[in-house]
Amino acid sequence: MTETDAPRQADVFAAVKRGARIAFMGAALFLAACQSIVPKGPAPTTPTGPTQPTGPEVTQGLPTDTARHRVALLVPMSGPNAGVGQSIANATTLALLDTKTDRVRITTYDTALGAAAAVNKALAEGNRLILGPLLAEDARIIGPIAARANVPVISFSNDASAAGNGVYIMGYNPNQSIERVVGFAREKGLSNFGALVPRGTYGERAGNALLRAVEQAGGTVVSMQTFDRSPASITAAVKKLQASSSYDALLIADSGRVALQVAPIVRKNGGATARLLGTELWNTDASLASSPVLRGAWFASVSDALYRQLATKYRARYGSAPFRLSSLGYDAVLLTVRIAQDWKPGTAFPNARLRDAGGFSGIDGAFRFNRTGVAERALEVSEVGAGAFTVIDAAPRGFGE
Repeated sequence: MTETDAPRQADVFAAVKRGARIAFMGAALFLAACQSIVPKGPAPTTPTGPTQPTGPEVTQGLPTDTARHRVALLVPMSGPNAGVGQSIANATTLALLDTKTDRVRITTYDTALGAAAAVNKALAEGNRLILGPLLAEDARIIGPIAARANVPVISFSNDASAAGNGVYIMGYNPNQSIERVVGFAREKGLSNFGALVPRGTYGERAGNALLRAVEQAGGTVVSMQTFDRSPASITAAVKKLQASSSYDALLIADSGRVALQVAPIVRKNGGATARLLGTELWNTDASLASSPVLRGAWFASVSDALYRQLATKYRARYGSAPFRLSSLGYDAVLLTVRIAQDWKPGTAFPNARLRDAGGFSGIDGAFRFNRTGVAERALEVSEVGAGAFTVIDAAPRGFGE
């Protein structure tokens, strides 16, 4: 357990060395526990962590502090996802420093040592709000324990099935990305949609999201095919798509790496003129912009404009690139600080404030939690160009637009 106290220390947060996963400019991270892809993660070339001594002291228990809100950060600080956890933790430190708040104390607990043990320790030490965990499987363990203490959980998972009963899901939801890009495509006159979805949980959810989005937008899903990411399976799925339908838009519901494999086969087998569509995962792979066959493809994601500023600040302080998911930690702190203005230290967290219809603003743009506890996000639509992504439909600045 480590503590973060921005007003009392210039350099905050313990750096624990470990292996890293999730990649922003590399491969997408697959969370085996829920078979859900955590989107948007640039892989640092070195393990994330400070390059100078910065950590606060590790103490036994917490000091008495009646002037600050106790907030627990539950993330993996050891094990295979430790790099992601440290990156999120570092970003929460930056948020505390940037806001110059003197009302919030964040203490970090390692979920890799056991989710139940982490939440029980956090509750025993008086924390009234939990930020994290990263994994949906951990959220399902932590949620009921925290609920008995009337402590809400704001998880960084993207698995909507883990939401509810005091658990709020803050991760990037692929359903919303698909809904946004489908709606944009319909506005541009496209009406017949095909889809290629990977077998597994992520593919099932993406396929269902496409069916709902197209129906709501007044279009038609003419064919949907599944594949297992092998070259033979991809080719077979594309040929089935060609044989069974005629489409003017095709969703490739997978990572950018897979899209690079799929697109050339589509272009040679019935999809020469179709508009290719992607999910939020495409924003994690800049190499898409070097592929001529993907030129003109559309995808929806959170905006990267403010994230790039955060990444620059992060590199300057910690000497390495952050994981893209680090912005979730930063924005969770911004949300906490905003609510803390009217939250009396030592009292229960005002849960109703999380359901503010006007939402919150952060590095990733506007977001709010819906009635099921899943974050709704204002997304932008980008087009794959020659060497870069171009925003062709900006994200709304709020939910009144």
